[in-house]
Amino acid sequence: QVQLVESGGGLVQAGGSLRLSCAASGRTVRLYTMAWFRQAPGKEREFVASINYSGLATDYADSVKGRFTISRDNAKNTVYLQMNSLKPEDTAVYYCAQGARALNYVSPTYDYWGQGTQVTVSS
Repeated sequence: QVQLVESGGGLVQAGGSLRLSCAASGRTVRLYTMAWFRQAPGKEREFVASINYSGLATDYADSVKGRFTISRDNAKNTVYLQMNSLKPEDTAVYYCAQGARALNYVSPTYDYWGQGTQVTVSS
């Protein structure tokens, strides 16, 4: 059974930083693409960033490029999202997700999700 547990959310002022963590268990984590999504109140869930199984390829939403960095430590089965220069519009519940197919980074789909962690950025 795959489990994804996010942590690191909280309240921060605009311009500040937070680091989210996603601890994964179950399937051999190092074989799967991992990603972060977010959902703001009244809005649909949106893609934030993804990282391939080796950690050598990443992708970001335009809205977070240059401010957020996704990384992974396969030895610890953990994925991170470093968020800098936070803006009030970054306020959302952030979800960790695991890719559905091992060793795939082409148009990945995601079949396991964490419970989410709240990030609130005050102006």
